[in-house]
Parts: sequence; structure tokens; C-alpha cells
Amino acid sequence: MALGIQLPDARRIRSFFIRLPLATRLLLLVLTAVWIATLFTPKLEPWGALIPQEIGLATLYRLNTFPLLHKNFLHFLLNTIALIPLLERFESEHGTIVTTLLFTGAFGYLPGGLYTLLEVFIFRSNSAAVGASVWVFLLLSTEAIKTYRQNPNFTIAGYSIPTWTTPLFIMFVIHFLVPQTSLLGHLCGAGVGYLWGLGYIRFLAPSEKILRWIEGKLDLLGRIPHYVSVDQKTYGRYGVLPSTSTGGPRVGPGRGAMGAVDGTPIGPVGSTQRLGP
Repeated sequence: MALGIQLPDARRIRSFFIRLPLATRLLLLVLTAVWIATLFTPKLEPWGALIPQEIGLATLYRLNTFPLLHKNFLHFLLNTIALIPLLERFESEHGTIVTTLLFTGAFGYLPGGLYTLLEVFIFRSNSAAVGASVWVFLLLSTEAIKTYRQNPNFTIAGYSIPTWTTPLFIMFVIHFLVPQTSLLGHLCGAGVGYLWGLGYIRFLAPSEKILRWIEGKLDLLGRIPHYVSVDQKTYGRYGVLPSTSTGGPRVGPGRGAMGAVDGTPIGPVGSTQRLGP
């Protein structure tokens, strides 16, 4: 008798990975490479882990390396599965350059620095932290703020609960069910995510005007596969797609825009709205 268990569609999984944008692909590659490296270099984890008492001018790199390290394969697998869809959505919204800069800079040293300060000066402890779950809760918190603006509350057993608290609920459940998880580290990641979602630290991202100039000057959208433009309201996720027009020849910006071919003017017409997710 066959069991009524439906396996995941391999075609959908393959399609999801094929559609991953550039920065998400690179981070997935780095996370995997670091995990493999730890199998052959056991000293890599103590070298890159966030150990509060070890933080100094010469070891500030730990604030950015600790999310890349994991204690075991299950830790790596669960964090990666949770992170990639959230990161893909973030990059699709903010662009490849912004995502790359934030996740190699501010989204590491802000939660890592906050964790270090709280451990040293408040809790007087020296608990080491590793894992990309700090990024998972950071991104969950940004999504929770967006959800809160559209749907402020949800109801459970007659109680109205703010939607922005969802990451906190998940965090405490994981803390009680999964041993050796860092509740403080997750809280620090969530705190930075809330600040980003509320717009208080958006200044950490470069100016869109500068990024548009760089993208246009280097033709990044046309040259680099899976690149996501910062100016998606004008060009869409993968640029403006060609379409027929009854007007004269027109050349539009972005990948696929072209002029007249065989006397038939081709170019973007109508509104250049955002394409893709």
C-alpha cells in the first residue's frame, strides 16, 4: 500500500536554484565552501567565531566571519535552507550591489558588535557564536515589518497579536527546542532587522543615484548574468524587455532594449513597471 507522502518536485527545486540572483548565489557558494573547509581545517571555527573576549583591532574580522561558520552539517543545512529564500527576496528588492555590501559589512558587524558589547559589559560572559541564523532572523524581522504595515495583527485563540512579533515567537521556540542556540545572537540579528525595516539604518546602503551611475557606466545589467539592478522601478529585475511599437525607432535602457529591425521599430512601450518578484 502506497503511503500518501508527496515528495518535493525536483523540477521546481531546480528552477528555484536556476533563478537565484547573483549575490545570493555567491553567498550560498561561500557558505558551502566554508563548511567544507572546516571539515579539513578544524582550527577554522575558533579562528573565525564571534568570541567576545577575543575581539580587538586585529580581530574585528570575526564580526563578519562568524555567520559563515557552523558547528555541524545539520546546523549548516538548516540555516542555509532558511536563509536562501529570504536572501533571494531581499536581493530582488534592493539589488545585487546593496545586498553584497550589506552582507559583507554592516549586517555582520552591527549584530556582531551589539552581541559583543552585551556579552562583555552586561552579561559578563564570553559565549562564542557562529551561524547564519543571525542573518535569518535579521531578514525575518525586515519581512515582519513589511507584513505589519499591511496586516498589523493576527488572531490566535481570540487574542490579537502584532505581526511584527512573529520572528520573536519563532526565536523563543527554537531556543527551547534546539539545544546550544544563541538567543542573544538571534535577538541582536532581529534588532538590526527591525531597524532596517523601519528605515532607521537605510543610510548604510549607498545612494541609489550613485549605484545607477555605476550600473550604467559599467553596463552591469547587460554584462553579468543574474545581476539585479538597484533601479527596478524603471528597468525591472532583469532589465526592460523588447516589445513592438507603432512609433519611431527607440532605444531603451537595460538588457534586451533595441532599435528598429528591418524597418519595424522595436522598443519598450507603455509603463516600464517592475518585472519579476
